[in-house]
Amino acid sequence: MERLKSSKKRIIGLKQTIKAIKNGSAHTVYIANDAEDSIKNSILEVCKGKEVEVVYIDTMKKLGEACDIEVNASCASLLND
Repeated sequence: MERLKSSKKRIIGLKQTIKAIKNGSAHTVYIANDAEDSIKNSILEVCKGKEVEVVYIDTMKKLGEACDIEVNASCASLLND
């Protein structure tokens, strides 16, 4: 999670994460375990066949904190350099 906090090349949120996976710019995706199943499933579906590392975080609150934002986050991703 430290990589997520310190990285300048990150995005937060479902739409942006899915877009980054589809266009090949995301290398690691973080998903909160307590996010809605529909959110988790849609991200995992897009990850199929892509070389994207999937990391699960306990809660949306912890993921938001790891992103250094003051709200909960269901997903985030790190982008390629």
